[in-house]
Amino acid sequence: MPTIIGAGDSSSGYEIQNSLSFAAADNAHLEKTFSGSSSSNRICTMSFWIKNADTNRTSARAIFSAIKSGSNEDVIKYGSSNGGNLGYLEFNFNNTSSGAMMPGTSGSQLFTFRDASAWYHFVIAIDTTDSTADDRLKFYVNGTRVVAECSISGGSVQADTPLSQNYDLGFLTASKHQIGMNVESNNSEPLDAYLSEFYFVDGTAYAPTTFAETNTDGIWVPKEAKDDISFGNYGFFLEFQQTGTSANSSGMGADTSGNDNHFSTSGLVALDVVADTPTNNFCVMNPNDNYYASGNFFEGNRNLQTNASAYAFNTSTFGLTNGKWYWEARVGNIGTGSDNWLLGITASPSVSASEMLGQHTYSLSYRNNGNYKTSDSNVTHGGSFGNDAIVMFALDLDNDRLYVGHGGQWADGSGNTDESDISNVADSIIDISGLRTSIKGRTMFVAFGDGNGNASSTPSEAKINFGQPAYSNSSDESDGNGHGKFEYAPPSGFLAICTKNLAQTG
Repeated sequence: MPTIIGAGDSSSGYEIQNSLSFAAADNAHLEKTFSGSSSSNRICTMSFWIKNADTNRTSARAIFSAIKSGSNEDVIKYGSSNGGNLGYLEFNFNNTSSGAMMPGTSGSQLFTFRDASAWYHFVIAIDTTDSTADDRLKFYVNGTRVVAECSISGGSVQADTPLSQNYDLGFLTASKHQIGMNVESNNSEPLDAYLSEFYFVDGTAYAPTTFAETNTDGIWVPKEAKDDISFGNYGFFLEFQQTGTSANSSGMGADTSGNDNHFSTSGLVALDVVADTPTNNFCVMNPNDNYYASGNFFEGNRNLQTNASAYAFNTSTFGLTNGKWYWEARVGNIGTGSDNWLLGITASPSVSASEMLGQHTYSLSYRNNGNYKTSDSNVTHGGSFGNDAIVMFALDLDNDRLYVGHGGQWADGSGNTDESDISNVADSIIDISGLRTSIKGRTMFVAFGDGNGNASSTPSEAKINFGQPAYSNSSDESDGNGHGKFEYAPPSGFLAICTKNLAQTG
């Protein structure tokens, strides 16, 4: 299938401004009860971009659901860990296990979508009137159709029966609909993901090329589609742009198709509207790199909580090889223990249950006592900080230097954090050339962890901001390219870690 957007400009001329972050812990979702008649009971299209956050789920995560009748529903969701299959997409109709259809190799293998760094484009086109059984439901991933006639039974993948002809869809029924939650099953299976550009079309089964295209670099990218679509009575287009009372009076759930099919919100706040989009993908922390830690990931992998009884650390989704980069972190909880709240950089993931950030030559951690640690040695550097402090990092990979500080001031290398300009601490910056020439390689990742290894300790928490904070700033400072929202202005030349900036630095 075409390469998914992972880095660089969209190159299509069309830019998406924001997405909406759904947090499972908040039961975040959108809801609308439709009334009146749909344009069709049997034909519809869904198109949306999604960046998965919960990639190691043990329960299903619903994307879109609707009451079919009584206690039965139709639902598009990420399936649960059945038979060791994680991250597969599932269309479950009429709330029956025999009615589950998933993209995969029919009777053999499910396709899974577990990349926490990438945006996927899903199009589900349904026409139950089609005389060809296999064409009644079509899954497209990044513009390529994938087989949708396989299911799980007893932990094994097997061929499944296609949708019955002339099946009346719950999505086209005058009933309650939810985005980010399973409308039945006691409103369960909350989504943990970012959603962008959610189209629903009533009465037409569109091809994926209606909503996106392959650019000159061979990348599948979004395109402006709203004016080319006949939405039908139940159709809507959610851009997640409006965060307050508007002409449409529905905030984040405002339908901009012209149909005024607005959704109400639950468990969502203004901070959940973020700059992370298919046309400018932001770095987050990587749940697939949760080595030995069994830590917890929240708010779209922007907030982390360590396992207090484990030595380990977790890394970012993006690795960096050159350029100048800036990020911040708000201390949620320092935690307890001798080696707690360790945030820094590494050239390798954690590979041992007894390894902490800064223990080896290829990693470095900045600690709440103001010191940094690398090669298992502690170095006096800045002043200490506590809970709720905002810690700053400026990483210069063109010169192998790292600047650290907190509260708007930079560490001076002598145990104080009292410099407002990093140019004033040029003689006391942290030299990271040794990390980059280690056997692990020159690509650097942001990392967070602790080294308590003590069951009586309390976990450390960090709210890491790569330019889209999950906490309120007193000000929203952007980098020199206009990207990101930070408490403090990034030093000149230092950029937020996002694909627009990565494209600029090569």
